[in-house]
Amino acid sequence: MLWLVAAVLAARQAAAVLRQPPGERLTDLETWIGDNGVLHVTGSLYDTGQFTGTPFAGLVLKPLARSAEQSLGIAWTLGTLLLVVALGLVVARALPGQVSRRTGLLAAPVAISLLMLSLPVRNSFSLGQTSIIPVLLVLLGTLAVRNERGAGVLVGVGAALQPAVLLFAPLLWLTGRKRAAVASAGTFAAGTALAWAVMPGDSWAYWVHHVAGAGLGERADSLANQSLHGALLRFGLEGPLEVALFVVLAAGVVFLALRRAARYAQDGQLLLAVALTGCAAIAVSPTAWQHQLLWVLLALVGRVGTRARDRLVWPAVVILVMTLPGKMMLPNMKVLVPLRENVPLLAALAAACAVPFLLRTSPYFDKPVPTEYARPVPSRWDRVPLAPFWKRLVSRPNLLLELLVIRVGYSAYSHIRLVATGGRETAEKHAHQIHSIERALGIDIEHWVNHTAVRIGWAESFFNFYYTSFHFVVPLTILAVLYVRRPADYRWARSSLGFATVLALIGFWFYPLAPPRLMPDLGFIDTVHGPQDLTNPDYGALTALTNQYAAMPSLHFGWSLWCGVVIVVLAPKMWMKLLGLLHPLFTVCAIVATANHWVLDAVGGATVVGVGFALTYLLAGRRELLGAVPAVPAGAAPGAAGDAGPLAKVKTKVKLPSPTKGDESPVRERERERGHEREREPDRL
Repeated sequence: MLWLVAAVLAARQAAAVLRQPPGERLTDLETWIGDNGVLHVTGSLYDTGQFTGTPFAGLVLKPLARSAEQSLGIAWTLGTLLLVVALGLVVARALPGQVSRRTGLLAAPVAISLLMLSLPVRNSFSLGQTSIIPVLLVLLGTLAVRNERGAGVLVGVGAALQPAVLLFAPLLWLTGRKRAAVASAGTFAAGTALAWAVMPGDSWAYWVHHVAGAGLGERADSLANQSLHGALLRFGLEGPLEVALFVVLAAGVVFLALRRAARYAQDGQLLLAVALTGCAAIAVSPTAWQHQLLWVLLALVGRVGTRARDRLVWPAVVILVMTLPGKMMLPNMKVLVPLRENVPLLAALAAACAVPFLLRTSPYFDKPVPTEYARPVPSRWDRVPLAPFWKRLVSRPNLLLELLVIRVGYSAYSHIRLVATGGRETAEKHAHQIHSIERALGIDIEHWVNHTAVRIGWAESFFNFYYTSFHFVVPLTILAVLYVRRPADYRWARSSLGFATVLALIGFWFYPLAPPRLMPDLGFIDTVHGPQDLTNPDYGALTALTNQYAAMPSLHFGWSLWCGVVIVVLAPKMWMKLLGLLHPLFTVCAIVATANHWVLDAVGGATVVGVGFALTYLLAGRRELLGAVPAVPAGAAPGAAGDAGPLAKVKTKVKLPSPTKGDESPVRERERERGHEREREPDRL
């Protein structure tokens, strides 16, 4: 199945390139395209500024000048596919430590799938770049080829194609492969000298005029340049000060990264050492475009964290950074803009210099501290939970991972909500259907409530404020309180909210619905956004920011109802429960009074929330949990499982009837016997 997924992703990537017309695919190969689609090179490689490779790369690619653009596009795309597959196979065979049979079977298709999904590979496909070739050459030279001279030649050729790769020569030297290091430096020098001899003008333009390619392609201070040089330029530094600071920082990064890489290479984690060196090369290169950032994805092989539940944090961070744009991981807040602009660079710097990857000599490398799970309370039906593998934890989840999941989940929700529009005609047709159903049921009160609120000034102001202020604040506050005070309930509540939101997206997609305020001739007043020209299909700039037809179901009411249910179930005081019920009450009044939703939209919101809670119950069982089931560490005595540890102090919230003699459950009998054994322990001592 994983190989099928990898094949589908590869076919989709190739089709996405080949479907483009000849003038819009492989755009970075425009330098080679002449009249009638025939490839040829006239003048300098760098006249147009589109070609960003080294003169040696241009020398290697010149034979392609005899090919036609259409055939080159097909051959280039299929060749890139083969390179990605080869890269995934090499990475899968170089995993550190003892690899189980299952891991060996899964590693290759998983690696290829992740490569196909990554932004660098997708960028290389669409632009027609050669940045995958240096990465593959380095991996073959450092991991696969045993002959030192051959390994050095491969690394040297990669450096001739991408100069920052020359940083692997010191790594080879530090790891005892001195002949390979000398061979790599010699090969780089020979290739560069050959390009100087054949193309002196292009070599001068690249190495001197453009300072090793820094002036080619986009501007060096653009977001596409994820190097230290680009980050300093974006911070406003220029001139000699910026150059001096860049040199100092680059020297520090190289020192730390090579020191760490040599240590991990000596520990037997050569693939991780190569990845860290590549991350350092990204940072210290004058330009590091998106298609050159594959080294960050390779850092995925490092293991971080001594506890099993923390092992997913670093892989999740790397995968999100390498597959999603920065704006999906961080909100559009002014204070976070510097971080959002440099997310790949920060990930590369963290991997190269800071992330505490475990050594193979660590006792936690193969056997992290196991996670303790809670015993579920018996459900009313034998088939609940439907997913017995969904184990319930009483410990607090990793905060960084939770924040990333929430942020990325909301970004995906916003994107789907924005594109899930069926057009104005369909949305207004559905609105007439909803209005007709409400009239038949006698609940078409929107017009009366809307105009009544407008006539009462304080009511209009209150509902406008409530509609725009509490939609996100209250759910996030509840999640934060549960995370700190009641982590087990946090997981239950978060899952229910996630299910409800996904179901709402399905409603937005299949049933676009115009809200009352966007229905011409019905006389509603938009109290929040003000009067709009309903003859304009786009309704002004507001439509560009959000989908105006994502009304059924109403998540404004759905999320508020979720808040009310969680507060009623978990709040310890009666006044807290009553206060929690006010939020959905005020919200349903606000969405109707401001003409943003129909009454049936609120019914739809309540439905998806109810189904969300039901799905959580069916898949995970009841909310209440018994004491923790201890995880037995490897090598522990057989009786060690009897000590549940501190998590065993979690008390059940379900009162079971006191069993009569001879009617005790096996669990109760074992607990009673254990208690008697503990009472007799001093006698045995």
